[in-house]
This record gives sequence, structure tokens and C-alpha cells, in this order.
Amino acid sequence: MAPAPLDDRCATPTTSSSYRNLTFDSSGTPCDAWHFPSSDDRLANPQGRPIVVMAHGLGGTKDSGLEPFAQRLAEAGLDVFAFDYRGFGSSGGAVRQRVDVAGQLDDYRAALSAAAGLDGIDPDRVALWGVSLSGGHVFTVAAGRTDVAAVVSMTPLVDGRAAAVTALRHHSVRTIARSAAVGLRSRVGVLTGRTGATIPVVGRPGETAALSLDGYYEDYTGLAGPTWRNEIDADITMQLGSYRPAKDAKNVRCPVLVQIADFDRSAPAHSAATAGFAARAEVRHYPCDHFGLYAGHRGFDAAVEHQIRFLTRILDSAPSGAATDVSSTDLAPARGRHAAPTTRR
Repeated sequence: MAPAPLDDRCATPTTSSSYRNLTFDSSGTPCDAWHFPSSDDRLANPQGRPIVVMAHGLGGTKDSGLEPFAQRLAEAGLDVFAFDYRGFGSSGGAVRQRVDVAGQLDDYRAALSAAAGLDGIDPDRVALWGVSLSGGHVFTVAAGRTDVAAVVSMTPLVDGRAAAVTALRHHSVRTIARSAAVGLRSRVGVLTGRTGATIPVVGRPGETAALSLDGYYEDYTGLAGPTWRNEIDADITMQLGSYRPAKDAKNVRCPVLVQIADFDRSAPAHSAATAGFAARAEVRHYPCDHFGLYAGHRGFDAAVEHQIRFLTRILDSAPSGAATDVSSTDLAPARGRHAAPTTRR
């Protein structure tokens, strides 16, 4: 029998953290970042300390649920570089609240370069960390590169078509049709030089929103920081159909950790497992829904502890000068198995 989902919540820990604000350039757009220095030099080598580059998912901002992860990683000896995409949060960009997948990938690459160039950082030990939509982005950004030492992909959205099929199982046809109509209107507006139409990032069941499943409004707004806006260009409903970062997973050369919410109603668990298999990843499963691994939920401690164990193991042992290539190691699963090496919390 499958374990029951962890949908009960605990109090969000009240902590203070130390970070400094930074700005980096991405194709001419200033992007805002927080640098969390590691608490000590336990993972330092003569070239410097390892660093984790972190970004949020659909419509998210760095002040909306990322800080607890960043702080715990910093306490474990890892620097963290958390940033906002162009058009969101504290970053620049004339067009606001519009998810431009290609632009976000460029922002990730620019953030990687900016983080690697910080004083005291070993440029050969840079890891990528993504969740939900950015959990897919990290596969695409890391694919084919030798300057990424590790990847963490939490509750990743890796196949837009599969997500659409999942949405049809959990929403009425009428709700799906309304969102699609607004998305089409927004795309036509942009193509004809008009302003795109917007919808809420998250709404209650039956409302027109990018996310509107039962409990999601409370989960997402409970994470929201001061720069977060519950608004997104409806064109995202059109973009996601062709969004398939899972196809890039096989080209990721470094070690990967994939963290799957087994009861995820937004980012299909089977698609995440398939991407994990292709990337020869370490895969962890958790009995919860999409938001169940954030601080304030019972899955958080296990999820962040698994991240710490994975990253410290890889980044502490990774030789300076090159990322660890797993393409031909014994991490590859045997032919015919459903997923990569898999463990449960």
C-alpha cells in the first residue's frame, strides 16, 4: 500500500540569516541575487569554497520559500547564490511577470558565471539547484557542460505535455478551457504589439489561475515574500505544452539528485523519475504533494538533509579543475529498470 501523503504542516521555523545583496547582468538586464556565505570553511580547498546557484519555480521569487534551504546549506559549509529571474521580484526587466523560458535559462547561465566569479569561490565546484519549473531548467542548463559539479532538482516539472494530462485529471474541462483561452488571447496580444493578458499564479479550485488545485492557494501564499505578486502572463499556459527539459537529462554529465513528491498533482512524478533515470541520478521519494518539501511542511527536514548529504559528498570529493563525469560510471542503472537508483525517506 502506498504511504499516505504528508499534507499536515508544522510551524515555519523562525530564523535569521546573513546574506548580502548582489546584482549581476543577464543579456543587459540587471538581476538581483542574495549571496549566503558558508558558515565555515570545512569544504574549502586552495581554490575556494563550493557554491550552489538557486532559483524558484513558476512565478516564484527568492524571498518566497528559498531562504530556509539556503540557510541550511550555508550552515553545512556551502555558499548559496539565490536569484530572481528577469521580470520578477527585485530583478530588472521592462516586461514584468512574464515567464520567458529561454530568458530564464539565460538568467541561470549568467547566475552560474556570476557565482563562479565571486571572491573565495572555487569555480570548479558550482552546483545548480532548482524546484518545480526551475527543477526542469537545471537539466537544460547543465546539459553538456563541464563546469557544473552537481545538480539538485526538487519536485521538477520536466514534461509539459505530461503535466497537461495530469491537469486534465484534476481540473474540470471548463476550467482548463478558460485558462487556455486567456493564454491564447495573451499570445495573440503580444504578437500584435499589445500587452499580454495576466492571470493569478495561484487561485482556489475553479478559479482561472496557473495553479488552482485544492490547497495550493494556501501553500503558495504561505511562502510568499514581500516582492512576490500573484500575477503572471497567461501565455505560460501556451508555453508549457512544448516545455520538455527531460530530453536534456541524458546529456547531464555531473551527479544529480532528483527529489520526487509521489503525490504531486502539478509536476508528474513518473516524468521526474524518467528524467532521473536518463540522468543516472540519485532519486529520493517523499509521500507528499508539490509543496510538501518546503519549510513549514513535514517533508522539509528530510528533503534538505538529503540535499546536504548529496552536495557535501559530491562537492567535498570533486577534484578541482573538472566536474565529476558520471556518464560512464557504475551509477548507471541496469537496462530495463524503471528509474535510477531510488530511495525513500
